[in-house]
Amino acid sequence: MTVGTWNTASFPQDLAKKSFSAMITRLMPNGQAPLFGMTSMLKEETAYQPEHGYFSKTMIFPSGVINGAIADGTTTTFVLVSTANLLPGMILQADTTKENILIVTVTNATTITVARGIGTVAAIAIANSVNLWMVGNAYEEGSVRPQSLLIVPVRVINYTQIFRNTWLTTGTASATAVIAGNAPDAENRSDCAAFHAVDIEKALLFGQTYTGTRNGQPFRCMNGLINTVTVSAAGNVTTFGATTTYTQLQAAWDPVFNVTTDPKTANERVLFCGGVARNVIHSVARLNSTYMINDQTTTWGLQFDTIKIPRGRFNLVEHPLFNAYGPTSSWAKMSVAVDLTTFATAYMTGRKTQNREFNMSGTPVDNGIDAVGGTLTTEITNLVKNPAANGVCYNYTAGLAG
Repeated sequence: MTVGTWNTASFPQDLAKKSFSAMITRLMPNGQAPLFGMTSMLKEETAYQPEHGYFSKTMIFPSGVINGAIADGTTTTFVLVSTANLLPGMILQADTTKENILIVTVTNATTITVARGIGTVAAIAIANSVNLWMVGNAYEEGSVRPQSLLIVPVRVINYTQIFRNTWLTTGTASATAVIAGNAPDAENRSDCAAFHAVDIEKALLFGQTYTGTRNGQPFRCMNGLINTVTVSAAGNVTTFGATTTYTQLQAAWDPVFNVTTDPKTANERVLFCGGVARNVIHSVARLNSTYMINDQTTTWGLQFDTIKIPRGRFNLVEHPLFNAYGPTSSWAKMSVAVDLTTFATAYMTGRKTQNREFNMSGTPVDNGIDAVGGTLTTEITNLVKNPAANGVCYNYTAGLAG
């Protein structure tokens, strides 16, 4: 007992009503919508119009590629595949010879003039197709202001998608007593919530952007995580062959760690996978490991929740939806690596899962229908602010040592 005014600080933990996504996580922790449930713990944005997006900037690392061998250590005109992002004053290092080369002028889109041997490594011939990496810049005393180099922001957009699910029970069914389970109203309402969460979950993963009209009204679909990665980070999408080895797993998963998304956290991803994919991953781990069976235990077997590769680790989560269409489906044989720090959702103002019930106590009659029910409506989109930190793998079929 306390004395004073009841305020929000007086609420015990979890007494106050939560958002729909948070309730899904709490009431259905092993349910069909784990990614949507996780969004309740991630940063959330507000969409002020149906077209919602952000501006992205990717750091530039200037470089060049020799297009035609440099015959000796005295040639000062280099022909490159492209001079994009190269400026006078930059120092390039030949990848094979380690010679440092100063750019004097950028003549055109494929030609530069240079000063050779800017360092301790002598200038010598450079073979065709050798990479020239930019290793800094250098200017003389009293130099003229150099040219500027800028990063042009890229506008990335997505569209809000309207999700609607309805539950409906006739007046007679609502009045019927049941001997097991919840009352018909409660049972149907619970099923509707599950359908709503699953529909949003599927779009977060498999959606593709679309704008058009239906019934004379605007109609939009959002881009899901998989399509975003496929379009914007194609190198992170892998289709395995008939068998998969540890070496192949590492090669497929490794690119997601080429970018740093949050310096405060470790290189870690959630790996959503289907049942077949998870079995193959376990098979690869078992075939490439040495293990011992303890005859004093009452539990036998291997189960991995975390898989590590040299540059990071993956927390395995078997996604129920991936198994929805059976073990022969492509979903059961796929995995999706998600960097949660790059993923966010955005709701339209006032459109964060509304529950509108009809013919319930104290609510208006809906078209005079002899039934009770309600409709859940959510208008939401997602943002993947660094697609290159995520990845998709298809066709896990069988594990193999190696």
